[in-house]
Amino acid sequence: MAFVLKSPAFSHGEEMPTRYTCEGANVSPPLEWSGAPPGTRSFALVMEDLDAPSGPFRHWALYDIMADRTLLPEGVGRGVKTEALGHGVNDYGHPRYDGPCPSERDDAHRYRFRLAALDLETPLATPKEPAGDLWDTIRPYILAEAELIGSYTSRHKRD
Repeated sequence: MAFVLKSPAFSHGEEMPTRYTCEGANVSPPLEWSGAPPGTRSFALVMEDLDAPSGPFRHWALYDIMADRTLLPEGVGRGVKTEALGHGVNDYGHPRYDGPCPSERDDAHRYRFRLAALDLETPLATPKEPAGDLWDTIRPYILAEAELIGSYTSRHKRD
């Protein structure tokens, strides 16, 4: 079985609902996965804007996701910490989810959610690890990766 990441809120390659952006409720979308390889002891997740003018821009990073999980509900990573998840510091400087927020001058941006199945329980990430460093930190422990890409265009550009 392939390691697959998906969302009930949008399909791979489709537009993300405004609810999950800075123009909406700015909450993380629900994510579900299946097919993690044998030996998986934890997961880590990074969400990045692939079309930011300065290069990939990280909006969210989570680690210490328990191996028995197969989903993250909507709203994880925003506001009060309700679970024992490690939160990386996004490129806005916040240890939480901050949704897509492209300029109204830009065409659609693509947002990649990357989920890694890891062969260790607690990554070597430091508290409030910069999201941009997390993938490099966990790279030696990755058993498999799954990705989901959504897009978003500022609703001001569409109006």
